[in-house]
Amino acid sequence: MPTGLKQSSSVVSIGFSVAEAAPNTFTQGSVDLNLSPLDREVFVVLAVNLDSGAPDAVAGVNTSIRAGLTTTSQTAMPSLADANCLSRLSQNIQAAGFADGGVGFVSQALETPPSTLDYIGIIATNDFFIQVEGGGNLGPKGCSGKLYGYRAVASADIYAALVQSEVLSA
Repeated sequence: MPTGLKQSSSVVSIGFSVAEAAPNTFTQGSVDLNLSPLDREVFVVLAVNLDSGAPDAVAGVNTSIRAGLTTTSQTAMPSLADANCLSRLSQNIQAAGFADGGVGFVSQALETPPSTLDYIGIIATNDFFIQVEGGGNLGPKGCSGKLYGYRAVASADIYAALVQSEVLSA
């Protein structure tokens, strides 16, 4: 348990999904955690699992699906290098120059954190955000997943620092 926080719930899993508004279009959804700012409530993230469908296998065309989960709203697909990005997924089919559907590649963050970590992130504001974006696909793609964690109450100084840090990293 992080210093300055007192766990106030058992571990919960929160399911979510987001689908592209149109093929190959960055789309974002949000999930409300119903945190109480008056009680200085935060959500301690233990693990994230992202799952997307496969990119279309189109002969001669590179296709992809990228997805992310962040603590703040985004205008473009986040990277794991971004302070507010908790998880990222990328699936690609490299088919440019091939007469068939090409070769698939998958890259994603760990579905569960190593046992040496107490947590992978803290969400101090009320929402978290899920992004999805395809590339070269014939139809819209989507992403679903689960966020695992627990509610906690922060001391006043820790809560103020967490909210300020999250808002400034947007």
